[in-house]
Amino acid sequence: MKTVAGIGIFLVLGLLAAYVIGFQPDIKGELPYDEEFTGLKDRIIIKFSHVVAENTPKGLAAAHFAQLVKEKSQDRVEVQVFPNGMLYTEDTEIAALQHDDVQMIAPSFSNMNKIDPMWLVMDLPFLFQNQEEVDRSLQGALGQRLLATLEAKGLKGAAFWHNGFRQVTNNVRPLRTPEDFQGLKFRIQPSTVLERQFKALNASTISTPFNELYRTLETGRADGQENTISNILSKRLYQVQRFMTISNHGYLGYVVTFNKRFWENLPPDVQQLLQEALRETSDWNNRESLLHQNQLQSLLQNQSLQIITLSDEEKALWKKRFEPLYEEFTVIIGKNLMNEIR
Repeated sequence: MKTVAGIGIFLVLGLLAAYVIGFQPDIKGELPYDEEFTGLKDRIIIKFSHVVAENTPKGLAAAHFAQLVKEKSQDRVEVQVFPNGMLYTEDTEIAALQHDDVQMIAPSFSNMNKIDPMWLVMDLPFLFQNQEEVDRSLQGALGQRLLATLEAKGLKGAAFWHNGFRQVTNNVRPLRTPEDFQGLKFRIQPSTVLERQFKALNASTISTPFNELYRTLETGRADGQENTISNILSKRLYQVQRFMTISNHGYLGYVVTFNKRFWENLPPDVQQLLQEALRETSDWNNRESLLHQNQLQSLLQNQSLQIITLSDEEKALWKKRFEPLYEEFTVIIGKNLMNEIR
């Protein structure tokens, strides 16, 4: 009896399933309109990865650019920004861009020498005296020569963004003269120029990703580091450093870069739209970063950080110590370019 009853139940369930499947309402007609998905299949997604905080010049510029693109394209193009090394670090972001894992990055100049040694020129100490000199150089022949090195590597250089001049911090003593650096260890970006710069000061170096910088200083793996005021503040480096020297000895900027193949496959009108948004963002970034630095220096003065400003005589001692670097890197960077700079 149990077997017969089980078979009966099975037949009933089967008939019920057949009825439900066979008598579904017609769904071949049009679905209800949902404006949230309008144009979704035509939307172009650009993943923009960077390694700094959202409240830094680069972080703010990335957000500003994404909003401009959204408005100009009427949501046809979406720039998805991933800050703070969420996706890739300084060590891995260029390879990720070349493999099209992301479509856009903005690495610092110091990280570009792995693409071509010509980029080392931007790390030479006291190469620029002020922001105006930086602008003239990057908007002129130097900028064009640097961007031209990217094409063969599958990259498309599109713009230069500012951060500002580097300052030196440490946790041991005030740094006024070259002799004050004796025996200290500094975290640097991966650049032979920066490595030789500190060696000229009789100091040693360690290279770690930006996102590991705070921990590197906190644990004593390095005594100090060099960075812009915005990065020092946004990373709260003042919590693990006691002294900061306003030296303006080096410049930190970024090159906004696309995957070349991705760029070339974009419709011409989208390329034009992105170029317009980049021009507007670059102008905005260049204005805002100068104001930003002045405001941030005032904020840092309220922290437990002793700030030293070099006199002209002290700065002249630094420059004299660094002079041999220009001759040393002429062969690597290129004689023609170095002659133009001189």
